[in-house]
Amino acid sequence: MKRERKIYDPAFKTKAVQLSNERSNVSELARELGIQVTLLYKWRKEYEEFGEGSFPGKGNLKLTPEQERIHELEKKLKDAELERDILKKGNRHFFQERSMKYEFIKNHEFLFPIEKMCVVLEVGSSGYFKWKSKPISARLLLKEKINHHISLIYFASKQRYGSPRITFELNALGYKISRITVAKYMKELGLRSKLSKKFKVTTNSKHNYLVVQNVLNRNFRPTNASQTWVSDITYIQTKEGFLYLTTVIDLYDRKIIGWSLSDGMSTEETSLAAWKMAIKNRTVQKGLIFHSDRGVQYASKKFANTIEFYGVIRSMSRKGNCWDNAVAESFFKSLKTELIYGNKLISKEKMELEIFEYIEIWYNKKRRHGTLNFKTIEEFNNQNKIYQNVA
Repeated sequence: MKRERKIYDPAFKTKAVQLSNERSNVSELARELGIQVTLLYKWRKEYEEFGEGSFPGKGNLKLTPEQERIHELEKKLKDAELERDILKKGNRHFFQERSMKYEFIKNHEFLFPIEKMCVVLEVGSSGYFKWKSKPISARLLLKEKINHHISLIYFASKQRYGSPRITFELNALGYKISRITVAKYMKELGLRSKLSKKFKVTTNSKHNYLVVQNVLNRNFRPTNASQTWVSDITYIQTKEGFLYLTTVIDLYDRKIIGWSLSDGMSTEETSLAAWKMAIKNRTVQKGLIFHSDRGVQYASKKFANTIEFYGVIRSMSRKGNCWDNAVAESFFKSLKTELIYGNKLISKEKMELEIFEYIEIWYNKKRRHGTLNFKTIEEFNNQNKIYQNVA
């Protein structure tokens, strides 16, 4: 018995095409509609070419010579725009192996016509469909799972993590994979961590207050908490002018135990405000060294008298030597690289919220620190059983 050919009306075809443009999986939609996926792609192509003039039924579209010329120009323009978009998204795949091009096509089927991507990426459509129909090997399946986790970790870190930290996250999830392999996969995925810029000095050391010796002497690895704290100030640019961020870091676990974000650079707004938060979060131990640069906010009598009241040993960097306070400056470099550089200027109010989230949620709780063997601060303290006086 001859099978009856099913006829679909123009409204059905139009809605099917419009729905396919909203879906990420065209093949699945075709199955749901009970039609061949090739037919749906044919409808998509016709709709893209003729728009509302698609699916006229029997016979061809009736166009005047002028309409035909306009239609041909519009078609060429759409074709050029489509090639441009494919090139823009797929440029890193051109000099990769064939399977990488196939992977790109597979991941963008919902966005571009398969045949067009094959032409632009210079691969045959028959070869692509043959590759796609092959069962995925266990090795390739594992790579896809790892790439999925890499992307999740990368974007969860707001593009802050490079291959070393992502490797440790993957290891924590149970994947035994080297940093070199992760770096290779990230390159294939087009993922790279945010790049840093040169650090600029903020504080003013031209004053007549008493400065003290460099007691710390670059001993950045204390054996216990509240043994050495370091502090510094940097500027943060916003749409409404500068904000000034002051931090106090415990060198033992690199935690930001005190910080202040202010409009001005007075001692009360900067060093004193950050100090007050620090002593609320951690107990001042006997012999605690407090190190900073020679800025007026740290050399002023008000600040010097305050910390000396607690029996703290003051320490200052040598003149013009930023490496004497390298840890504090390293934090500012990380913050500006991971949060600020490359982003649009925002309001002071929005920036205050961003800084709060970065310090209190990301840096102090989630970020993996190279100096802690790529552990989070919490993991490091739990491993070393440091509970007393640690907030």
